[in-house]
Amino acid sequence: MAVEDPTAEHGLKLTIKDYPFANDGLVLWDAIKQWVRDYVNHYYPDPSLVESDKELQAWWTEVRTKGHADKKDEPWWPVMKTPEDLIHVLTTIIWVTAGHHAAVNFGQYVYAGYFPNRPTIARTNMPTEDPSDEEFKNFLHKPEIALLKCFPSQIQATKVMAVLDVLSSHSPDEEYLGDQMEPSWTENPIIKAAFKRFNGRLKELEGIIDGRNTNLNLKNRTGAGVVPYELLKPFSKPGVTGMGVPNSISI
Repeated sequence: MAVEDPTAEHGLKLTIKDYPFANDGLVLWDAIKQWVRDYVNHYYPDPSLVESDKELQAWWTEVRTKGHADKKDEPWWPVMKTPEDLIHVLTTIIWVTAGHHAAVNFGQYVYAGYFPNRPTIARTNMPTEDPSDEEFKNFLHKPEIALLKCFPSQIQATKVMAVLDVLSSHSPDEEYLGDQMEPSWTENPIIKAAFKRFNGRLKELEGIIDGRNTNLNLKNRTGAGVVPYELLKPFSKPGVTGMGVPNSISI
């Protein structure tokens, strides 16, 4: 979906230019990475400190050998020797548990709450599967009847809608990425300033997304019948909103 390109914004050239998840996600990724970079560089000013930090190295070993025991011997694991290594690992973890999860989770009800968009079961065969002359004749005469027989029943659809509503809801006490500063950070002026910059970038991202959703040239985000893409807007009110990026995986 993308190729590395140092001349492109964010260092990547998208194969599909009008790709809302990728375009918004890259802005969020850069914001997360800069916040992590500011934090790591403050506490590890000397590159050798990362490799000599026994507690950090023990954590990374546990992640690989205990958290992913079935993959512990794979050759693709990143090393943990420099601040850049740590920045990459932490940015990836934060992105997967915050941005990526928000994008695939909190839009479920908005899309699939209207069950014809994503039926969870087909109760009949397709018309071309072992058709009888009578069934095929009825299908051609009133295809909507065949479709309704194939769709989930009302009770089946209602149960799925209820589950998706719960999965897609933000709780009233949800904590969003870059929203609330940890008390210990307020005591460190360098980290406090870095967090405020991070918070500012996230608010800027909200404006970027709003602007993109009014751009008539972006056919995957605006126009007749197109739901504006807001899944990576960082902040949200409680409930089903189709936006909001919590601090970690939260449903």
